[in-house]
Amino acid sequence: MFFYYLLKLKMISANLKKVKERIEKLKNEINYHRYLYHVLDKQEISDAALDSLKHELDELEKQYPEFITSDSPSQRVGGLSLDKFQKVRHSQPMLSLNDVFDEKEVSDWQARIKKLLALKDQLNYFAEIKMDGLAVSLIYKNGIFTQGATRGDGYVGENITQNLKTIEAIPLKLEIEKLSSEFKEKAKKEIEIRGEVFMSKKALAELNDIQKKNKEQLFANPRNAAAGSLRQLDSQITAQRKLDFYAYSLVTDLGQKTHQESHRLIKSLGFKESSHNQLCHNLDEVFIYYRKIIKLRSGLPYEIDGTVINVNDNRFFEKLGVVGKAPRGAIAYKFPGIEKITRIRDIIVQVGRTGKLTPIALLEPVKLSGVIISRATLHNQDEIARLGVKIGDTVIIKRAGDVIPDIVKVLTNLRVGKEKKFEIPKKCPFCGFEVKRKKQEVDYYCLNKKCFATQRRGLYHFVSKKAFDIEHLGPKIINQLINSCLIKDAADIFSLTQGDFESLERFAKKSAQNLIEAINQAKKISLARFIYALGIRHVGEETAQLLAQQVMVNLKPKITNLKIMEVLKIFQNFLLEDLQSISDIGPVVGQSIYNWFDDEKNIKFLEKFERAGVEFITFQQQAVSDKFKNKTFILTGALQSMTRDKAKEKIRQLGGKISSSISKETDFVVVGDEAGSKLEKAKRLNVKILNEQEFLKMIK
Repeated sequence: MFFYYLLKLKMISANLKKVKERIEKLKNEINYHRYLYHVLDKQEISDAALDSLKHELDELEKQYPEFITSDSPSQRVGGLSLDKFQKVRHSQPMLSLNDVFDEKEVSDWQARIKKLLALKDQLNYFAEIKMDGLAVSLIYKNGIFTQGATRGDGYVGENITQNLKTIEAIPLKLEIEKLSSEFKEKAKKEIEIRGEVFMSKKALAELNDIQKKNKEQLFANPRNAAAGSLRQLDSQITAQRKLDFYAYSLVTDLGQKTHQESHRLIKSLGFKESSHNQLCHNLDEVFIYYRKIIKLRSGLPYEIDGTVINVNDNRFFEKLGVVGKAPRGAIAYKFPGIEKITRIRDIIVQVGRTGKLTPIALLEPVKLSGVIISRATLHNQDEIARLGVKIGDTVIIKRAGDVIPDIVKVLTNLRVGKEKKFEIPKKCPFCGFEVKRKKQEVDYYCLNKKCFATQRRGLYHFVSKKAFDIEHLGPKIINQLINSCLIKDAADIFSLTQGDFESLERFAKKSAQNLIEAINQAKKISLARFIYALGIRHVGEETAQLLAQQVMVNLKPKITNLKIMEVLKIFQNFLLEDLQSISDIGPVVGQSIYNWFDDEKNIKFLEKFERAGVEFITFQQQAVSDKFKNKTFILTGALQSMTRDKAKEKIRQLGGKISSSISKETDFVVVGDEAGSKLEKAKRLNVKILNEQEFLKMIK
């Protein structure tokens, strides 16, 4: 009997071995045909035959679930729906690109970067088509797809891994063995690929047919359809939407020296890229490429809105660095705005958060680049006079860079004599107060500081993404709170109770509770975002950052927990010339900031925030030494003795700077456990490498 069971076990074991081998062969065969179709644009077997292979794999995995792996083609569609998307912090910021619209702007860009590089020789460029889709980041570990995320705000996105798995053009397992030996070992650890998810014109038409049959809202353009598909909590819905993907960036440093080489590696790893991408040896070739793509545009199976021009040499690209949220070494060379004719039905006035009156043209709706346009800004009275616009005029509108609706010309020959002249009203259309044009400005302003239209816009700005970013709290709920007299200013938001929200229309206990939790979480905020949220005239994101840094310089070394009134005292101690002398601020902005903090009403406003418990999250102390003056540090890997944020704080206190990208200008790379590709790059560039003990010794 014993030998009988032993024989049976051997037979079962042999059978399992055969099943496992069959599953592996099926997976390899399916991946091979995926690579042929999506990367090489070839097809050796019919769709029906490929479906048959997938069906056999699916059946075997159902019968033997112990052999299912995360890179199996059967795992592209998950089972259970998600409750919400989790947040993901990007290893490196997902930057946006600065737009240019003509050859002169491209030439000016080249002149700037060559000056920064102190370069007289010709630059090479790698030119790509600019897909009208959504940028995503893909992480592979040991060659297996483990995480996919949206761009988000550039620093933090949403984890949409399961949805991205449904896109056949995204490999679940990389073709690392196809790489040459110099790249293969590094590729086995961790790789980050970035690219664009999009929907073809044909797929959009098919989707809208289904939407129409189901009597559901149609999608205006492929980008909106792709965005809506990726935002589905149920990946099975995403799988039905026929999304596609083009890779455009290899973030991980495998030793590639040019952008063109990155694209070759991307293709070898199993991603498809556009066949229209091209190396340009000079700017003349860039312009020829751009004109060629414009001619091809209408015949392409997908929507594009321009081209991307990259400095090809990675050394130069990294040396150029980043300004704001865009790399200096690449630009989006956008197509000229598509134009259409429509008629102005009326002109209304919008009052902004600073009290500025902006004339808005209400148009007869017209479809432009797949979007229905029904209004366009006229900017100011001078622009109306320049164009000679009247109510009732037939006008040409365009979307600059396929984005912003703009009126470019009035067709005066089509007038019938019933058109009406428009002028900015002498009184605010919302509160009836006097309207006045400020000296040396083109704009008119409502002089009533308590104008409810201005306050309403200010509150919208206060809760916006770049300011307090309070989850679930948008303009519609702000309107309800104002109309119910629950808030008069932004500080009142932090004194609301759950009962206040439950008293509003369509508010249940759970939604009220969620909002209160979100408001409480928002009470801790960075100083820069707080300053931006205040809506001080002329103070945008960058100026808010500059002011926060200036406050840091004026802090006493012992201050670690900064309160709102302490910040107020610092601003009140600033002389006007102090503010005006800050780099990139100047006289006009400095005067605006000075006036705001000198206003008694604004002081009481800030006091309300402090009473409500609003405070600043960990604030950097001023430098206590200039030991690291003009020295740039990069941190990679995990430190054992302190967090990375604490290490950065120490470096700043000693006068040093932190960078996220390594170059020859980097002075030190601090290396912790599981250091990334920056370590290898530091070795190649001969940058000084410090282990944790050496770093601790330096900062004592």
